[in-house]
Amino acid sequence: MLNPSVLLAAVQDTSRADGPGWILRTVIIVGVIGAALLAWFLLRGYSNNQD
Repeated sequence: MLNPSVLLAAVQDTSRADGPGWILRTVIIVGVIGAALLAWFLLRGYSNNQD
């Protein structure tokens, strides 16, 4: 079994090279979902439901 300090060092090395980070990824995902919901909400008003 590996020493926990070795595991923590490995995690730190990989997290530095991970790119923009989890906060930016979360903001992008929430923004895309929000844009899709906003488009759905706005476009559903254009439906023609005359009986």
